[in-house]
Amino acid sequence: MKILVGMSGGVDSTYTVMKLLREGHDVEGAVIKMHGYSDIESAVAAAERIGIKIHIIDAVEEFNRIVRKNFVDEYTNARTPNPCIVCNPSVKFRVLKDYALSNGFDKIATGHYAKVTEYKIGDSLVPAIAKSLDTGKDQSYMLYRLPADIISMLILPLGDMTKEEVKTDMADLGLSELIKKDSQEICFLPDGDYASYIEGIKGSFPIGDFLDTGGAVLGKHNGIIRYTVGQRKGLGVSSSSRLFISSIDPFNNSITLVREPPVRDKFIIDGIHFVLDPDFLSFDKSYSVKVRYQAKPEQGIIELIPGSKALISLEKPV
Repeated sequence: MKILVGMSGGVDSTYTVMKLLREGHDVEGAVIKMHGYSDIESAVAAAERIGIKIHIIDAVEEFNRIVRKNFVDEYTNARTPNPCIVCNPSVKFRVLKDYALSNGFDKIATGHYAKVTEYKIGDSLVPAIAKSLDTGKDQSYMLYRLPADIISMLILPLGDMTKEEVKTDMADLGLSELIKKDSQEICFLPDGDYASYIEGIKGSFPIGDFLDTGGAVLGKHNGIIRYTVGQRKGLGVSSSSRLFISSIDPFNNSITLVREPPVRDKFIIDGIHFVLDPDFLSFDKSYSVKVRYQAKPEQGIIELIPGSKALISLEKPV
C-alpha cells in the first residue's frame, strides 16, 4: 500500500513512518507549511535520516483564512478557542488527503494517539475516530470533527501503542535525538502572547470592570481577550479569598467574579459533529461527558435542541 505520512520531525510521526515501512508499505512523508513557524527543516531532516521522500505542501492561505480568523473571532466574542480542533478537519488533514489523492497514494497516516474504527449501520460501515490505548496521551478529542471521507483514508499506527513504547523503540533504533518534549503551545504563536497578536489585528481592547454577582465593581480588567471562564490566577484583584471568573460579557465589556469555583450541571453546546446520524443514537440513556481534556468523565443525558445544539445534563456538577 502506498501511504503518505504527515510529518513534523518529532518522534511520533517519524516512528509512524518506520512502523509502516516495517510492515512492508511504500511510504513517503509530507510536511504542511501553514505559517512562519512550521518546522519544515526538522521534518525534512527526519525524512532524510530514515531515507524516504518528503513532500512540502503549502497551506498558508487556508490556514490564515480558516484557523487564524476563527481564533481571533472567538477571543473577540469572549470565548477561548482550540485552534487544532478547527485546523485538523479544515486544513491539516484536508490538504494531506487531497494531496494524497492527487499523487497516487492509497492512504494517509499521522502520529496521533487515536484509533480508526467502524460502526455497522444497516448494510453500511461508517468510519469513526476512537480513543487510543494510551489514555494519558489520547488525542481522539483533537480529531473528533474529521469527516468520513478523511477518516476512510486515514491510518493511525500509534493507536494501539503507548508513548513509552514508542520512545523505547526509537531509542533502540538509535533515533533518541528525535525524542523531544511534547509542546502544548499554539503552533503559530510559540511565545504564547496571543493577546498582542489579536490586538495587532483588531486594535487594543479597552479596560473594563470586574464585577461581583450583584454588579458591584471589584477592580479593572485589561481587556476581555486576556481572560477565560474558570480562571483564578493573574486577575490583579485584591481580595481576602480566591476569586474565579464565572462569565465574560463582550457587549458590556465586563467580567463577573465569584468566590467559589464556578460549577454547573447543565450547559448548552453547539457546533456539534455527529459521527453517526443522530437518528441512530439513544437520547434516553446516560453518556460519558468530558468538559476538559484531562477532566474525569462524568455521566450525563443529551437532549437535542433545534439549530444544531444540545443540552447536556450531568448527574453531578463539574
